[in-house]
Amino acid sequence: MEAVESQLMQKMARIFDEARTSYATHNRKLKELAAIRSKVASIHQFSAAFAKTLTPLFQVQRRTASAERVVRFVSVFTGIRGPENISACEVFLEDFLRFLLVGAGAANKTARFRCCQIISEIILRLPDDTEVSNELWDDVIECLRLRVGDKVPLIRTFAVRGLSRFLNDSENMDVLDLLLEVLPLEQNAEVRKAIVLSLPPSNSTSQAIIDATLDVSEYVRKAAYCVLANKFPLQSLSIKLRTIILQRGLVDRCVAVSNECLKLMKDQWLTKSCNGDPVELLKYLDVETYESVGESVMVALLSSGSVKLHECGSIQQYISSACDQNGGSSTLSTLSIQLMEPEVALYWRTLCRHLQMKAQEKGSDAAATMGTEAAVYAAEASDNNDLLEQILPATVSDYVSLVKAHIDAGPNYRFASRQLLLIGSMLDFSDVTIRKVASSFVQDLLQMPLEHEIDENGNNIIIGDGINLGGDKDWAGAVSVLVRKVHAAAGEFEEILLGVVEELAKPCRERTADFMQWIHSLAITGLLLEGAKSLRWIQGKATDSAEILHTLLLPAAKHVHLDVQRIAIRCLGLFGLLENKPSEELVKQLRLSVTKGPPPISIMACKALIDLGMWHGPQEVDKAMGKDLLSQFEKDNLEYSPVNFSDADGDLDVKLLDLLFSGLEDNDWNESSESHDNESVRAILAEGFAKFLLLSEKYPSISASCHPVLLAKLITIYFSDESKELQRLKQCLSVFFEHYASLSMNHKECVSRAFLHVMRSMWPGINGNPGGSPAVVSKMRKRAVQASKFMLQMIQAPLYIKETEVENEAHNSDLPETIDNCMQYSLECGEEGLAIRIATEVGSFHAKKTPAERAYVSALCKILGSLHFQSSDQEAIKLMHTHPDQTLLQDQANSIFGRLGVDFKLDVESTPPAVPETPAARSTRQTRSRRPMKHEETSSDEEDSPATVQFAAATTPGIAMTRSQRASKTAALSRMTSSRAVEIDEEEEEEEGSEVTSDGSDESEQLSE
Repeated sequence: MEAVESQLMQKMARIFDEARTSYATHNRKLKELAAIRSKVASIHQFSAAFAKTLTPLFQVQRRTASAERVVRFVSVFTGIRGPENISACEVFLEDFLRFLLVGAGAANKTARFRCCQIISEIILRLPDDTEVSNELWDDVIECLRLRVGDKVPLIRTFAVRGLSRFLNDSENMDVLDLLLEVLPLEQNAEVRKAIVLSLPPSNSTSQAIIDATLDVSEYVRKAAYCVLANKFPLQSLSIKLRTIILQRGLVDRCVAVSNECLKLMKDQWLTKSCNGDPVELLKYLDVETYESVGESVMVALLSSGSVKLHECGSIQQYISSACDQNGGSSTLSTLSIQLMEPEVALYWRTLCRHLQMKAQEKGSDAAATMGTEAAVYAAEASDNNDLLEQILPATVSDYVSLVKAHIDAGPNYRFASRQLLLIGSMLDFSDVTIRKVASSFVQDLLQMPLEHEIDENGNNIIIGDGINLGGDKDWAGAVSVLVRKVHAAAGEFEEILLGVVEELAKPCRERTADFMQWIHSLAITGLLLEGAKSLRWIQGKATDSAEILHTLLLPAAKHVHLDVQRIAIRCLGLFGLLENKPSEELVKQLRLSVTKGPPPISIMACKALIDLGMWHGPQEVDKAMGKDLLSQFEKDNLEYSPVNFSDADGDLDVKLLDLLFSGLEDNDWNESSESHDNESVRAILAEGFAKFLLLSEKYPSISASCHPVLLAKLITIYFSDESKELQRLKQCLSVFFEHYASLSMNHKECVSRAFLHVMRSMWPGINGNPGGSPAVVSKMRKRAVQASKFMLQMIQAPLYIKETEVENEAHNSDLPETIDNCMQYSLECGEEGLAIRIATEVGSFHAKKTPAERAYVSALCKILGSLHFQSSDQEAIKLMHTHPDQTLLQDQANSIFGRLGVDFKLDVESTPPAVPETPAARSTRQTRSRRPMKHEETSSDEEDSPATVQFAAATTPGIAMTRSQRASKTAALSRMTSSRAVEIDEEEEEEEGSEVTSDGSDESEQLSE
């Protein structure tokens, strides 16, 4: 038997050696090995010899080409069934799989990898009619399920590939649930890609695959679009999922991913599902709801040449004329208008815009070149212009009739009407007669009454947002574009709108208008103020700017109807931006609306005041009040008391920043304020202050002492529970923090000064902060520690080049966007200053501390250990650590504290002796016996506190910098707190926990994170 097995192994080894040289030999060698298998007396003997011969492969760790050829050869051979010995082949398959299952559970990772690789290849290549026992398949599935959690990513990948064959079986839903569970938790991109490719099409997997289109790896995103193209027909996806897929894919930052999405849209959705008709594809996307997605789809299709421009028809086909003949004399022809669907209107608008841009682009290229090349470009521009003229209506009168027909058709054709209005900007209105017809149409658009409904009580309810013309910002924008196109001469746009405002505002000036007439006139006024470049174009007209302010805007801001107040406040903000200096009446009304108005009015007034402060500067807005105003920000401290607005006129005695900051400090001020856009007063103010801080160099009138206060408040809001509900604010602040510290040295100093202020305001149980249950306290402490790490990252972030390239006159384009942290920062901006601030904060606490204070000090000490000193800043190093041959003068210490703005008195002469050098003599004092566990648990925080224990560290002359920094920080803490250390009796250390928490484990758990 052994001789026979040895002969079999020699033959198999020779076949494997020849198979690993080239794929071309595989077919011949498969036949040879199958012939050997058919001649053996015992198939089990063949299986054993086959496994032994293949054993060296399980020791090859690298995926070499020869090893991969052998794996493929073995996998193919295992699935081959001869016509005469099918049963023997199936027995061999089972024997070999059981052999591989044993190896898949081995401790050696190379063996596990090769076994899982071969198992997955066998499963994927196995014919569907292969007979395998259910028990064996169950063992294979269970083995692969375990390997999905393997620590080696490559093994997990092959395990997922092997399981993909079983996912379509309803009996293996647990396998599908397992893959869906591990997909969002998987760290390796290749494994995520394998999972996405293996998922079958179903309602339970569609969301997971679409979520993969946001994966950080471009290969996973590309795989997700490939799966969507091959497994999910267009009709099987909801409208929302279709738009999400296209919205993400067409704008992906990776070209390969965007091309895969474009391929999905063109080859699968457009060609197969829509028969190449782009309008039909738009119908699957609900362009009325997802207009931007529909526009992106059309731009992508037009750019890729998927739309046949010369066969697209014309808008004129929707306009037909019918002539009535009467006795040989023709009467006036009447137009018959065919109404457009929303998808058709969007199609024509994007197509016309594409042709116009191509014509302009080629025309610019022709003007920039010469000779034959210029002639070619000019011909292409001419072709595009000719094609555009063929598509557009023949005359402006036809265009006006087409738009009017859609407007008169009602709200169902509102979207199509707006698309047609945008098409009007591509028409030529240079002829006087044509412009007169268009001007009359524009006048009708501006004076068109607002759409409204009547409720059950007979009250009028305006349809739309109640701010913009037509109740829709997009509609107002389309009307404004058309008006400016028709009246393109200088000052003509303002003159036309002023005439409409004068006519609509007559009932308002006479106080006979209802709220709808007020809103209509204010909407036109807002359109005028948005489009006007300066108030000088309004001066000298029948209705000048002063009359608009005093007879329309200010009275409207005091109207009883909230919608009238809201649009009036918006117009006041726009009016103030056009003024050279903000007027007193305007500023007073905005400030009063901020403090005394209901939530929607306060939100709009806050936006207006922030815009005025950003445009004119806070000092100009304050000067507009005409009297001296008070400000707490001019004081050099980090404490701020919110302004009390209980008095009706109390808000008029403080400056703009104090007024707005009170909205951040006062939690009760408009606490329930939420507008229709889910905005709040605090969110608007936080975004405004972020802009002020980011552009602080442009506002020198804002005292630098208030920057840390503002920054600390923004950080506190960012880490609060409130920001989780305000996603726009969360996103805005995250972008702000990312860039703020890297823009300027002064910004880093501001972060350093705000550090302790944030920690004091967020840590429970200190500085008057409330506590709570142990779970609540633990959560609050974790949040404070997270904020401290976040601020430390801001300080350690490198600066942008613009700040550091002071001496370099020539700009080097090869430089990176940021510089390394090796740049020498000043004491106020660097980590040394933060370390000294933290050390003085720790030293300010008494030796006998509450549990909350002990946890706070311990957290600060952990942060202190994460800081790094610059070797060039010797004074800071001396302050933190006194060497035997180096002493720090008292004046030098006071100078450092003064530069940092720290109020701390350090007596250098009374500090403890310097840290002894290594080797230090071992102390002869008898070691104190350890206290009982109960006492250690009770006072563990206090024993670890640097305020009650004298630290000692051994140093050598050649010690590393990191160890020297740690010793210097320890010695400084010891020196700053030595004067405060007192003897504490053990009985006093067993005092009960404070109201914050009595569970020491919560503190240790929090600080370890």
